Amino acid sequence: MKFLIKSATIIDPRGQYHNQQKDILITDGIITAIEDSIGSDPEITVIEKENLHVSRGWFDTSICFGEPGYEERETIANGLNTAGKSGYTGVVLNPNTNPVTDGHSNINFLKNKANGHPVNIYPVGSLTVNSEGVDLAELYDMRSAGAVAFGDYQHSVSNPNLMKLALQYCQSFNGLVMSFPQEDKIAGKGVVNEDESTIKLGLKGIPALAEELQIARDLYILEYTGGKLHIPTISTSRSVALVRAAKEKSLDVTCSVAIHNLMFDSGALNEFDTRFKVLPPLRTQEDIVALKAGLEDGTIDFITSDHNPIDIEHKKVEFDHAMYGTIGLESAFGALLKMFSLEKVIEILTSGKSRFDVSEADIKTGEAADLTLFNPSHTYTFNKSDIHSTSANSAFLGSELEGKAYGVFNEGKILLND
Repeated sequence: MKFLIKSATIIDPRGQYHNQQKDILITDGIITAIEDSIGSDPEITVIEKENLHVSRGWFDTSICFGEPGYEERETIANGLNTAGKSGYTGVVLNPNTNPVTDGHSNINFLKNKANGHPVNIYPVGSLTVNSEGVDLAELYDMRSAGAVAFGDYQHSVSNPNLMKLALQYCQSFNGLVMSFPQEDKIAGKGVVNEDESTIKLGLKGIPALAEELQIARDLYILEYTGGKLHIPTISTSRSVALVRAAKEKSLDVTCSVAIHNLMFDSGALNEFDTRFKVLPPLRTQEDIVALKAGLEDGTIDFITSDHNPIDIEHKKVEFDHAMYGTIGLESAFGALLKMFSLEKVIEILTSGKSRFDVSEADIKTGEAADLTLFNPSHTYTFNKSDIHSTSANSAFLGSELEGKAYGVFNEGKILLND
């Protein structure tokens, strides 16, 4: 099949067509021509959109669906459609399912479910059996099935020796270990950031120390063992400083931050709205400033939507009893453009693949078409009609956003917003 993307401004800072308006011809999934103007014929499907821009396919390093086990939150099929309509051609899928993704067959199930879809799934295998933090899971077996990393989503590894063994063992096959940054004994029964504003609300706090102590421990272990470590969703200024110092020592460590931890501070909790109950919790404005500085200087490697659908029965309850998480795929691009320049946003959205050993295609003839289509100047208020996910637990409802994805072209197929 042939597709012709008409009059698209290419945003690709590392490529030869950056900031140029071109027609792009795709034949059987391969880019066959990039020209100022390409003629059409009845056999070609033409794609034309207002203020159309194109970049390499966007990639998210932390996504949750629900299937298997929690299909009421999100099925894989609808989750992939949500990701594609939000501009993502690849997502790193967390193992917080039922059963937990802790074996070869679980990885195969996820990979097979995504076959033939324009959005690729890259599964994270659970670091420990059933994410219980007691025994290492069958890491090499899952790697052979297609797992790109190993971590227990929103569960920290309390046993430092277990983390040491994981980092040592994974070096034998170049595996990436992910460690959630929270010392649970310090966090206790906290549900929000520990600061003056949340204390006034009468909510139990999670001190920044809980995150920073865990990160410091893991970095000391990494310095001892070697290996590859990824710390997902850091949230405090001191965490940024710890990772910065580790990188200055040339430790092989990367980290990410969730978009909502850049967009909102703990003041958003004044109405006890459980849409803002996330983990790590929303911190202070001082933390947000430090996180953005960490992004600018390269200390923080990736920004993730940390998309986590939660059904209404587990979200619209008393704050203490509500589950952590917000969906974020649909609002990610529009939120990022409120904070950063277009080029920076595209750099953010297209980074991460090499860290997870995912191949990447360039925008040039002869390469497979792995493209995101978007309009960077579309200003709107994010509301429920913008949500594609089965769950509607979005912290971004009512936010003024700028920029919207039209969809994706990948694996020889196109998926566009309705």
